[in-house]
Amino acid sequence: MPPNNSNSTRTKRASISVLLADDHGVVRDGLAELLHRDGDIKVVAAVADGAAAVREAARLKPQIALLGIALSALNGLDAARALAEKAPGVSVIILSGQSSPGTVRRALEAGALGYLGKESSGEEVLKAIRAVAAGKRYLGQGLAEKFIDDPRGAQRGEQQGENLTATERNILRLVAEGKSNSEAAELIGLSARTVETYRLRLMRKLGIGDLASLVKYAIRQGITSLE
Repeated sequence: MPPNNSNSTRTKRASISVLLADDHGVVRDGLAELLHRDGDIKVVAAVADGAAAVREAARLKPQIALLGIALSALNGLDAARALAEKAPGVSVIILSGQSSPGTVRRALEAGALGYLGKESSGEEVLKAIRAVAAGKRYLGQGLAEKFIDDPRGAQRGEQQGENLTATERNILRLVAEGKSNSEAAELIGLSARTVETYRLRLMRKLGIGDLASLVKYAIRQGITSLE
């Protein structure tokens, strides 16, 4: 009797495990639905902040972490850096509304293999996940050309922000999102006076003289989206 080859005639695709992290529930739900409809991708977790993304990725060890850039607790770039240390087998794709060459460059330097704009189509998200799962780098439509045109990420005016510490970036994000010194202090476990000192030091380091310009800088660098 001939063997039953019914299973072998089907195309069997290897499952790609993905962790989603975005601070907007509607984005997480939409991405999860998109990926669930695809036969070769499995969403193993969907979280709302960067600290949870690092914790769950280290626990679940998915192949891909698809991270929003302006996450709370730990932004997408800092989460990518933490994953490179705590879960080096997890490949990172950044999903961001910011598409400046400088932001893309920082994402790649943080260890991301992929970078997509939030205007990307569902088809492109799937394409990026498959490419990165295969060990390839993927930059979203239009980003590759922009990055090639300015591979150093328009260092003019951005270079001074390269050496911000994780605490400085966190305080910058909170200040840009309108938190008072006391509110920011409570969220990150420092005193209000220490937060004020950090804020003044940040402004001197970045050469920024007023709060409005500090907020614009944080948005431009992808530290917050204010969405």
